[in-house]
Amino acid sequence: MADPRRSIEWRRSDAPVAYQGALAEMTARNAAIAAGEADDLIWQLEHLPVYTAGTSAAPGELLDPRFEVVEAGRGGRYTYHGPGQRIAYVMLDLKGRARDVRGYVHALEGWVIDTLGDFGVEAWRAPGRIGIWTRDIDGSEAKIGAIGVRVRRWVTMHGLSVNLDPDLSHFAGIVPCGISDYGVTSLARLGKPVSAAAWDAAMRARADDFLAALDRPCPDTRPKEAAR
Repeated sequence: MADPRRSIEWRRSDAPVAYQGALAEMTARNAAIAAGEADDLIWQLEHLPVYTAGTSAAPGELLDPRFEVVEAGRGGRYTYHGPGQRIAYVMLDLKGRARDVRGYVHALEGWVIDTLGDFGVEAWRAPGRIGIWTRDIDGSEAKIGAIGVRVRRWVTMHGLSVNLDPDLSHFAGIVPCGISDYGVTSLARLGKPVSAAAWDAAMRARADDFLAALDRPCPDTRPKEAAR
């Protein structure tokens, strides 16, 4: 059996990466990890402009397909990726950990929230809404990060994205994650400019806390009547 505590390879890509190529590489690495033939991988990168469709994407939520549209195979609905949005693809063998997909997602969310806090941005989870949320410049709630995962043979794929300084108008081509009542924001819009290198380093500095959270059961934050 593959060792769930194998070392983790960290990879950074500075130039934007085409989504299709990244998806193919991620799929191959997922299979190699599951077979015990490769180390776990956390890959920090950004993409050329693309809309990706998750397994729950509704056709009516693709409003203006001005960019390539790719079936991603992850959970969730439509999302946008492009320059200025930093992504972490997380390929980890969860065997020997909690084997709790909800707990894994909760840990990813916490990793983003804690890292945003290091840059002076308060962020949170919102019950019933996917993603990472913060207060926009007009005081309204707005989405600053997205989570989308797939788990195959207890090895994770896809991961998270955070808006550092993307062209926010590009989100207008979709209903991001199926949520139309709230806007999208970025660190730059909030007056907190952060370089890709600084963001990547901050996430890596928080990685031990994220990995430790995978060994703990996910706290049940659902309302009591929904937790039966």
